[in-house]
Amino acid sequence: MTKVSWSRLMFFTMLIFVLALAACSNDDNSDEASTDDSDARTEESADEGENESADDSSNESAETEPKVTEFDPAFPEQTRAPEVETETELDVEVVAEGLGVSWGMEEFDTNRLLVTQRDSAELLIVNLEDGSVSDPIEGTPEVNNESQGGLLDVTIAPDFDESRYVFMTFSQDIEGGTVTAVGKGVLSEDEASLEDFEVIFQATPAYDGDLHYGGRIIFDEDGNLFLTTGERSDDPIRERAQDLDAYLGKVIHITQDGEPVESNPFTDDEDALDGIYSYGHRNIQGVDFNPETGDLWIVEFGPQAGDELNIIEPGSNYGWPIVSYGIEYSGELINDGIAEHEAQGFVEPVYYWDPTSAPSGMSFYDNDAIPEWENNLFIGGLLPNYIVRVVIENDIIVGEERLLTDEGERFRDILVTEDGALIASTDGGTVYKITAAGEGN
Repeated sequence: MTKVSWSRLMFFTMLIFVLALAACSNDDNSDEASTDDSDARTEESADEGENESADDSSNESAETEPKVTEFDPAFPEQTRAPEVETETELDVEVVAEGLGVSWGMEEFDTNRLLVTQRDSAELLIVNLEDGSVSDPIEGTPEVNNESQGGLLDVTIAPDFDESRYVFMTFSQDIEGGTVTAVGKGVLSEDEASLEDFEVIFQATPAYDGDLHYGGRIIFDEDGNLFLTTGERSDDPIRERAQDLDAYLGKVIHITQDGEPVESNPFTDDEDALDGIYSYGHRNIQGVDFNPETGDLWIVEFGPQAGDELNIIEPGSNYGWPIVSYGIEYSGELINDGIAEHEAQGFVEPVYYWDPTSAPSGMSFYDNDAIPEWENNLFIGGLLPNYIVRVVIENDIIVGEERLLTDEGERFRDILVTEDGALIASTDGGTVYKITAAGEGN
């Protein structure tokens, strides 16, 4: 072999090695970036008898190895709960498929759901009994559907049978950028349109960005609305989650006309917005009331790892972006690595996930159709792709289970029907129905 041919062989060998190494690196970076829906480029880049306790389950956590090793939990049960398993045999049915990103759901009639389509800003009716999907309901608002924006959550007024009011959240263009907005309209008797739709609330200030809108809504027992918002992700706008003169990174409490509830914690503070109920949040994607205690629970994205499950206390500060059990997407620590909330005057999360569960919509199982699930919490996981079942005893997380892990879907919202079926909607446009075996029909 000549010198020239030998050198060429060595050159091509080295070139193949370098290209293979680079490909592996790119794969690793891609997996890393896609573990959290709240990453600035992630979402659109690919665009139990009685409750089981820790003593009744294995000691193995449902989680894999943690991403962040710098922090210890504030108390032993704050993360990495033991893995549990549903003993009831389950039936899993695909009710509908081929839809768009199905961001929010609400049962407005027995086994009939209102389902939002985030990107197309459509509101559909899905029939759980026959799988039929209606034509889009007319009269939905104009939205900004860039990246994480669009038509988001939906719920109905407590007196819907009489008023027929439907409430929705969406990302809206206004002067200066976009906001998370709340609007309401009357569902016509023929269910073909929303009439007299009006915007009742805007989570100002506007920001010229397309991330972290939050957007979940739920009615309290007095007929008032809780709204969750994100802090719009970017640095430094995310710092406004700590400011009481901004509705970013907050739980907000308003009437059906969009006015602050009079009993809100900051109504006597001249420097605070009256609608704020709690603050210091990152991007709240799930909200529900615990049927055992009546407390309001929320789930919110951390950065890399550190996704939080919180019990909301009026007037309290939950610490973002000053403290976190996660880290920046760059790998750097948040604020030089402060994780302990209570020591800094903030509320500790009831639970946090490391690695991430990318949590989205959630619902407590307030039903006895599957007795071992009663009062358990179910949360949609966007990536990894599964539904998280959380077993709670005295506000402590004592077990976790992963459901529908083989479906490969990003589970966007969770709902429990009046007859006890667990419903999950996905970014891939599929609606699942989970029931005890033999009970689905």
